[in-house]
Amino acid sequence: MKLYPLQFEPILKDRIWGGTKLKTYLSKPITSETTGESWEISTVENDVSIVKNGSFKGKSLNDLINDFPNELLGTAVFKNFGKQFPLLFKYLDAREDLSIQLHPNDALAKKRHNSFGKTEMWYVMQADEDARLIVGFKDKSSPEEYLHHLTNKTLLSILDTKKVQQGDVFFLETGTIHAIGAGIVIAEIQQTSDITYRVYDFDRVDANGKTRELHNDLALEAINYETVGAQKKYSKVENISNEMVHCEYFTTNFIPLNGVISVTKNQKSFTVYMCVDGDFELSYNNEAFNYSKGDTILIPAFLADFQLSGKASILEIYIS
Repeated sequence: MKLYPLQFEPILKDRIWGGTKLKTYLSKPITSETTGESWEISTVENDVSIVKNGSFKGKSLNDLINDFPNELLGTAVFKNFGKQFPLLFKYLDAREDLSIQLHPNDALAKKRHNSFGKTEMWYVMQADEDARLIVGFKDKSSPEEYLHHLTNKTLLSILDTKKVQQGDVFFLETGTIHAIGAGIVIAEIQQTSDITYRVYDFDRVDANGKTRELHNDLALEAINYETVGAQKKYSKVENISNEMVHCEYFTTNFIPLNGVISVTKNQKSFTVYMCVDGDFELSYNNEAFNYSKGDTILIPAFLADFQLSGKASILEIYIS
């Protein structure tokens, strides 16, 4: 049996800040009024994606990687990561503000959690009027200033807020203090890690009257106290891959598809497409696969020549 473009059952996560837009906006099969995340492709322990289409339906992503390491991951990815899938793909619906948080770098995450760090990026798919993100400090800070404001519950006064709209892109290096604000749907690409240091949660309580755990001792050493230029500008030229973010962990391009384009890959890395608007068809080896907004597709590395057709906005992600 040969590999083909793979889709996976969404892994849905209930969150105190979640809502219903993953269903109404992205057609995810949610059953809760507070669904915050749809994990689209994951090999995080206990949250491993299961194929939902084609002859490998019901098999886990880990099983496929074990059976087809070079063909699925790509020669360079397999060489560098072994049989680990190094990225995690999600859609998020923030009905309320997320906690103020940050993620450790590779060295700290390895030492403390035997995990990758969590470099990530956001693509804003939908934003209510006046919706905002928190990304980094307004001015260079310090552990002493940070702790003063955290203790006095004035942390928001030293953090940088950005009003956002559809199509905005933010690249968050590890250590960047941040929060997704209410009224935003985001496509998120990140390293395979579920390590988050939550530092302030607006004193919220869950249905049982309990506050969520904070990680202030762990966060103190992990925070980047410098200012950051997280928002990224990018081109939107039709029918080509416009680079948004390029880092050692992943490259993300924006493809405004309008018509037909031919794609050729080098088999060094898998490719993931996240359809953030519209509909498109992928044609390969006399077969056609159809996708629409909210779909996430893993293209095995060996699948090196194919066509895309339709009218859609697509995020293209690979490791280079």
